[in-house]
Amino acid sequence: MKRREFIKTTAGAAAALAVPSIAKAQEVTLRLHQFLPPPAPVPAMILKPWGENVAAASGGRIKIDHFDAMSLGGRPPELMDQARDGVVDLSMTVVGYTPGRFPRTEVFELPFMMTNPVATAKAYWEMVEKDFQSNEYSDVKVLGAWVHGPGVIHTENGVNTLEDMKGLTLRGPTRIINDLLSELGAEPVGMPLPAIPEAISKGVVKGTVIPWEVTTAIRLSELVSNHTEFSGAESLYTAAIVLVMNRAKYDALPDDLRAIIDAESGEKLSAFASQVMWDMDAPARQIAVDAGNSIITLDESEVARWKEASQPVIDRWIADMDGKGIDGAALIEEAKALINKHGG
Repeated sequence: MKRREFIKTTAGAAAALAVPSIAKAQEVTLRLHQFLPPPAPVPAMILKPWGENVAAASGGRIKIDHFDAMSLGGRPPELMDQARDGVVDLSMTVVGYTPGRFPRTEVFELPFMMTNPVATAKAYWEMVEKDFQSNEYSDVKVLGAWVHGPGVIHTENGVNTLEDMKGLTLRGPTRIINDLLSELGAEPVGMPLPAIPEAISKGVVKGTVIPWEVTTAIRLSELVSNHTEFSGAESLYTAAIVLVMNRAKYDALPDDLRAIIDAESGEKLSAFASQVMWDMDAPARQIAVDAGNSIITLDESEVARWKEASQPVIDRWIADMDGKGIDGAALIEEAKALINKHGG
């Protein structure tokens, strides 16, 4: 009798100990690494709210730890590989920081491709699901894919016409955008966003192209005093951005936690992120206005000259894609159709 009671008691104790062990095994902490400072709109208003939504939907079983401004080491161009290799669990980066590695994605960065950034983000996500995830993103899991608002030229002396671009040293973020700047007569210098203030201060470049939204993160309105915008529906350029997850980490999640991350990601996250960045263009622009800076808006006839001058960039990209066995012209048509479908 005593032996039966002992076995029963021991089994009960073991079962009690097993409950928290099972729960603990299904709790996940994910480290998210990215290059922007904490107050910038992307980490503060997109990534952290997304992480909070994931945590709340999981009942606290998923926790996202945020590491901003490359605080875990490395350089922005290494972020994609950090997620791929499991150095971090999640990373947010500009796709073009690794030039030529994600050629299909470049379709959204072509000159005057982007009209409405939210529609473009939805189109981008749709193409990720249909095509990009299975080929150029096959070694990571894409959770969000979006673009920023209209690209703006920020310079010391101002750009009023196409001719003002000749010989102008400008920082550019990606291969396609640098090719565009070169075709327009400028001398592009490729570098990630955090390097811009020092490059301008030291005279390495005379300006940069970035959307208004992120100018606050680097206090750009204090570094240059002229800002050139483009009238019309199309934007000079935009850049492709992704939030990716280590593939093995994603696959190892319990089904219910993976479903929660999926539900908070995808088109929902992509559209939200693009909308936030677009919305934050206006207050950042106002900072430049309040500082007394000059806002130059190119009229439609001048913009038409820029469109014509940028056509060789598109032609070269199509030829480059054809050389890789990718139908670049078809990708352009598909991207345009999807942007239009989503309201662009």
